[in-house]
Amino acid sequence: MTIQIGQTIPDVTLFEFIEEETPGCAIGPNALQSLQAARGKRVVIFGLPGAFTPTCSAQHVPGYVEHHAALRSKGIDEVWCVSVNDAFVMGAWGRGMATAGKVRMLGDGNAEFSKAVGLTLDLTGRGMGIRSARYAMVVKDGVVEHLAVEAPGKFEVSGVQPVLAAL
Repeated sequence: MTIQIGQTIPDVTLFEFIEEETPGCAIGPNALQSLQAARGKRVVIFGLPGAFTPTCSAQHVPGYVEHHAALRSKGIDEVWCVSVNDAFVMGAWGRGMATAGKVRMLGDGNAEFSKAVGLTLDLTGRGMGIRSARYAMVVKDGVVEHLAVEAPGKFEVSGVQPVLAAL
């Protein structure tokens, strides 16, 4: 069942590749508990089928990077990109997309978050396995305020412009 507005996001482990060591975060993949990381914040979480894929790389991620300041001005504390890839892949993709300080690139390698929010996409017929559906949600203190899920093969409601309009 798909998560709904007013529901709390699941508390699952996502992984983020850290480029530079900081207090509490070693270089390399670091675990992040989704619910704990969202507490006390207003977060845009957008999911997409995969790192380095055409629409994701050409439109989805770049829009959120480009309009980071506009999201902050509307009260967004963080932006998370969630994909069914490992932290190493998400880290490399983030480097290439210049997401540092703007979009947290979170690996959902086992699709635990994607399954728990009911937003998976079966691409086994295309050799890609179970992936995240394309969506965007706004979460305040762990509770979904806004949710927009794309129809298969579409990119109309989960990009940064519709999210900005909803804010």
